[in-house]
Amino acid sequence: MAVTYCCAYGRIQVSEEISKLPPHIQERLLRLQQLQQTLQAVLAQKQQVELELTEIEQALAELQKTADDTVIYQAIGSLLVKAEKTKVTTDLDERKELLNMRTTVLGKQEERLRGQLKDLQTKLQKDLSPVSPP
Repeated sequence: MAVTYCCAYGRIQVSEEISKLPPHIQERLLRLQQLQQTLQAVLAQKQQVELELTEIEQALAELQKTADDTVIYQAIGSLLVKAEKTKVTTDLDERKELLNMRTTVLGKQEERLRGQLKDLQTKLQKDLSPVSPP
């Protein structure tokens, strides 16, 4: 039989064995699972941002190789629109700066979450380790 708990991240099913643990340990286990899910989401966001950053850097490198009078088209949704090289370069530089800041923020979130996970795992290991005789 499984017990279902409701939390901010949705319903979480806990096996009967876990439901026999003291409530504070159950709460820590749920918190651990929540932190792991949050970390996975942050890592996925960070990967997406890094991918976009790579694409922008490649586009900027290609723009540097082109002459100033080269006809350039910029994607706007599903359309390609003729654009000036300087405008496209400026837009890409601004987007790159924004993505670099976002990468920094996500990196700090990742670091903080990893620290919280480590602390919580340490507490859980202490809670779950058998008491050694004196």
